[in-house]
Formats: sequence, C-alpha cells, structure tokens
Amino acid sequence: MPAITAALVKELRDKTSAGMMDCKNALSATDGDMEKAIDWLREKGIAKSVKKAGRIAAEGLSKVVVDGNKACLVEINSETDFVAKNEQFLALLDDVANTILASNAKDNDEALALTCNGKALNDLFIEATATIGEKIVLRRFEIVSKADDEIFGTYMHMGGKSSTICTMKGGDDQLAHYIAMQIASMNPSYVSSADMPQDVVEHEREVQTNIVKADEKFIGKPEQVINGAIEGKVSKALKDMCLVDQEYFLDTAKKVSAVLKEANATCKGFIRYVVGEGIEKRQENFAEEVAKQMQ
Repeated sequence: MPAITAALVKELRDKTSAGMMDCKNALSATDGDMEKAIDWLREKGIAKSVKKAGRIAAEGLSKVVVDGNKACLVEINSETDFVAKNEQFLALLDDVANTILASNAKDNDEALALTCNGKALNDLFIEATATIGEKIVLRRFEIVSKADDEIFGTYMHMGGKSSTICTMKGGDDQLAHYIAMQIASMNPSYVSSADMPQDVVEHEREVQTNIVKADEKFIGKPEQVINGAIEGKVSKALKDMCLVDQEYFLDTAKKVSAVLKEANATCKGFIRYVVGEGIEKRQENFAEEVAKQMQ
C-alpha cells in the first residue's frame, strides 16, 4: 500500500471538494488508489460531483487558428500567469500556432522541428525561455480537418485560458460559435451517448448501484424498484457528459439536441483545452502545511 501523503490527499481534495480527513480516509480505505477513492467518496455521499478538469496548475495560454478546411488548437505553458501576458510570449504563441497549422506534424517532436522565420520552433522556445527567464514549453496541439460542407465553431475564453473547436454539419457560423461556447462552459466528454465507451457506462452503473444499495430508503424494496432507481441515477449522471443531452446555455428550456435539430445541424466532434489541465502546480510548503493539519 502506498503512503498516504499530504500531496495525495490534496490531489483528491482538489478533484472532489471533499474534506481533508474524508479524503485521507478514502485513500486509506482504497489502498491509495485515486480513482477508487473518488468512487468511495461518491458512494458515501461525501463527493457530490467530481471536478472534471482535474488539477489545473500550469500557466500559459491556448489558441485556435483556422485556415479554410484546416484548424489547429495549441497550448503553450509558462511558469506564471504574468509571463503569459508578455508580448514575446503572445508572439511565440501566434508563430507556433500558425506554423503547426501549415504543417502535417503528428507530435511535439515533429512540431518543434518545424521552421518559422528561418529558425526551428524548438530554438524559438529556447530563446523565449532565456529572454523571459521562465521555462516556456509546447505542451500539446491538435490539427483538425473538415469537409467543404462542414463548419468550424471556435471559442477562446479569457484570451485563451481555455479554447474550443467543434466541427458541425449544417447550421451556420453563429450556431457553430455558440456550440463551441457551450462546450467550453459545460465541458461535455462526448457528443452523444453513442460515442461513450461501454466501460464508462458500466463504471457509472457500479457506482450508482453501490449508492442505491447503501440508501436506507431502498432497503426491502422490490428488485424492480431498486433497478429502476439505479438506471435513473445512471441516466442522470451520464447526461451531462454528452453534449446533445445538456441544457442549451442560451435557452435552458431546450436541450442542445433540439437546438441542433431546429437548425438541421449535427456536431461531428470537438476538442477542448483548458490551460494547465492535469498538470500539478508547484505548491511550495503546501504539503508541510497540510501534514500539520492532519496530525
């Protein structure tokens, strides 16, 4: 069993908003397994919801650029938010995004080997790091292509703290932009339930089954009632993971599916970046502070 460190407790707390001791107990009960600890908290009713974004830590910006039937989404990280507003950083972000857009790069190594104004992108990052005084890195990118009869919808929130691109067939540019905003704000994981892996559904069913069976009001109830409650909870939990099942942010009386249907449109797919998502931020002396509180 791994040691239940203050840093591990902090990570679970960030993901679930549960109390510190509840997080410690959950990790102890699950031998330090983060995913099982999250389920443990949910089943106990302590974690009402799990923050989908995970640990958002690194600073920087993301950017969407489009050229005809091709688009590119890029994220560049810095150590501080202050540096992300630096003119040299912003110029680097533009150069990198447009250079990658014009290429067929498949990964970061291929992207960093590309040239911009006679220099390799890798050299531009080295120069920026040396000049600005912070580590500047290309974290990730994705190139997206569409057909002539499809539309890109894009949205950049807070200058690129998060960026979204979706591909739609039907509708118009304004609707595509609104759907990108919907994705940015509501953070779906899939377009529809048809895109959802079966293991995701089964995992949620297992969690909800444990929740229902631990609920006193269902003790002694017929199996049909219990199964109905489980399926109802599974359906509700999975609904917000799917774009088309979400309430439309501009008119909550409608589902996104209805809005798309009215426009004879479909969303073919999307990508959403949140800067620093999943990267652990440097927390100086935080572990020591939490450890003291846990004693």
